[in-house]
Amino acid sequence: MDDEAVLRDTLAEFLSQEGFCVSTAASAQEALELVKREHFDITFCDLQLPDEDGVRLLEKILQISPDTFVLVLTAYGSLDSAVEAFKRGAHDYLTKPVRFEELLAKLQHLMRYRQLHLENQWLRRELHRQYDFDQIIGDSQAMREVFALVSKVAPTRSTVLILGESGTGKELIARAIHYHSMERQERFLAVNCAAIPQDLLENQLFGHKRGAYTGADRDQEGLFVRAGRGTLFFDEIAEMPLALQAKLLRAIEQKEILPVGANEPVRVQARILAATNKDLAQLVEQGRFREDLYYRLNIVTIRLPPLRERREDIPALVEFFVARHSRELKKHFVGVDHEAMKVLMGAPWKGNVRELENVIQRAVILGEGPLITAKDLPPGLAPDPEVCLTDDLREAVAHFERQHIKRILRETPDKKEAARRLGVALSSLYRKIEELGIELEPRGERTATEKVLASPAPSRS
Repeated sequence: MDDEAVLRDTLAEFLSQEGFCVSTAASAQEALELVKREHFDITFCDLQLPDEDGVRLLEKILQISPDTFVLVLTAYGSLDSAVEAFKRGAHDYLTKPVRFEELLAKLQHLMRYRQLHLENQWLRRELHRQYDFDQIIGDSQAMREVFALVSKVAPTRSTVLILGESGTGKELIARAIHYHSMERQERFLAVNCAAIPQDLLENQLFGHKRGAYTGADRDQEGLFVRAGRGTLFFDEIAEMPLALQAKLLRAIEQKEILPVGANEPVRVQARILAATNKDLAQLVEQGRFREDLYYRLNIVTIRLPPLRERREDIPALVEFFVARHSRELKKHFVGVDHEAMKVLMGAPWKGNVRELENVIQRAVILGEGPLITAKDLPPGLAPDPEVCLTDDLREAVAHFERQHIKRILRETPDKKEAARRLGVALSSLYRKIEELGIELEPRGERTATEKVLASPAPSRS
């Protein structure tokens, strides 16, 4: 965009010869019409146009096309205008008369920078998408409740305690909280409290000052400072030593830390998320976890159900993992057959979702495809005895009754109370126990009344 026809046409011819697709405009109005009709990677904008101030034109261009990079053209005596253009969003400038070598060098630099800029935007979008709810597989009621809780707590700055067995996806939920927060553009930093010795963990979290110990030849920022206003996620928080728990509590309550060897505290702003597979309340009673820290972390608690309690999510998880590992391993699996799915649905999954993914990855590596079969699964993948795998409805109903009554009896050994909870007469409960072959916990000889109640009802003539 330049009102000098000779310069405009000369630049256009030179850039076209260098392989660029070029459009030209002699006025601000003509330039704006072009920008509205087409998308331009880079624009060259003269700051002295007859119908518009160049800086004002720059602002209008970026309003229409925020991803366009602008390089301004200015005379030697007008560098103040170039400085003002930088403040309004310009990426570089050229002084007149233009030297082609300098022009080409700056143009190539801007193109490389723009490519990196676009790749960074794409990576951020992919990262956000990865931790969106539709990427965390689960449509069970238990997982819907987890998603609802994440949606409520994510926009706040509240600390969150995530509980669940190993392999349930606690860090995945922590990242989802971060990427649905107002600070999603800030850093998410994770630290495994069980994997780092105490001295190293303290240094990693709080940093140190030069000379704090032998070998500390310069200041080092800790994760609290590096996180900025982002999120600091403490995985396996139950394994943190008591001495460090006190320092963590101060960081949460006072929003300040004391680096190793420092005399003055440092203000911090990071949001704290924590996770564990341990019972923190029990550890508090045993004196192995600070009670005050427990209550500071436990403002909002998200409990992740084990996979065995949300088996209805297994088919969707299997489909997701088959697609992922087929793509990564360049295989052509499309799913699992009926028998393999029955085995997967019935397995105990003590390692939860992580174990399921490992099983599917192994099957994709060793199987021939296009369907994973039962023989592709690990031989030790025994079914959970409490899970019914039969297709026969009567057998399935009997299996459910057996497991349901056994669970109630474990929770309520008193038969009268168990019958009340089940909504049946005591005599009906005893008959079900006999019919279903339920073995009762030994507690001495049954009374005469119990024997009578357990016996079959007499037939009527």
